[in-house]
Amino acid sequence: MGIFRSDEVTVGDRVVVRRRLPDAPGHYTDVIGHVLSTEPLVVRPQSVGGLPSSARAVEIPAGQVEVVKRLSPRTIRNSDIRAVEVATAKAFPGIEHTWTSDGQWLMRAGDGITERSNSAAPLGRSAGFGAVPLDEIAAFYRRHDLPVTVLIPERIGRPAERLVETGGWELGPEIIVMTRPLENLPATDLAPELQFQLDEQPDKDWLALYNFRGNPLPVRALELLREQIDGRMGFGRLTTPAGETVAITRGTLTSSDDDRQWLGYSAVEVSPAHRRRGLGTRLGAEMLAWGAGAGATDAYLQVISTNTAGRALYAKLGFIEHHRHRYARFEG
Repeated sequence: MGIFRSDEVTVGDRVVVRRRLPDAPGHYTDVIGHVLSTEPLVVRPQSVGGLPSSARAVEIPAGQVEVVKRLSPRTIRNSDIRAVEVATAKAFPGIEHTWTSDGQWLMRAGDGITERSNSAAPLGRSAGFGAVPLDEIAAFYRRHDLPVTVLIPERIGRPAERLVETGGWELGPEIIVMTRPLENLPATDLAPELQFQLDEQPDKDWLALYNFRGNPLPVRALELLREQIDGRMGFGRLTTPAGETVAITRGTLTSSDDDRQWLGYSAVEVSPAHRRRGLGTRLGAEMLAWGAGAGATDAYLQVISTNTAGRALYAKLGFIEHHRHRYARFEG
């Protein structure tokens, strides 16, 4: 099942089970559906659209289970994965971004810190079917004195997934991409004593609060965060009556190839002295409202799969898992 590991599944999860056929050694079949029981494993096959169905449940003996993988709660098309990844790439373009000669991989070089601006992404419509143009990608990153790094989204990144499995690559953490439509938005009434504001550019107070995976960013990386993108940016914050910035986030408005407008929600930080007050929820609700008011129809964000607190916060804001991706850096 590739480089994407499975979370522990529970009753109600939508899963794919790769099952050994007892009467045909070496052959397998996949069962996709919702878990009714884990011991024994019982799955009810899904209906059209990925919703629970009235089909007869299938009990799968433990000895026949090769892999169980938790899926997103809905059916996601490859084109939907590509749409979110294209919108994200436009929000983090790097200093130079150019396509490989076959038009299938977008190569980005930036500060060398964040993978989103320093990786090659399989965003062409045929990228999931052809070989990875590794020589061309490697030459691009040699020219920028950067390590060869590729983005591997589920399904549309299968050629890169197979390449990485041959060895010589270091895999980054598994990242969950979550989405939600911008309708029936959450209320923005938490912590009413704080004021929300949104600026086109961040000031020193906003920049001072931002960290990337727990570490302050170098000056150049911070500059790239606020430079021009293929869309529109907004830097949100919550401030106290005294004017202290206590929570921040970055919002981006970009489009996918199917002309959908997306709000990208990232760079969420809450000052340590003000945590556990619902400020992350309030800030998220404010940014969703801003995106909807600016014409976006959908929103996305990314969270490392092991960040259970972050996943719980985003679920509270109405986000659900869309797909997963990982970055891989060539170490050979």
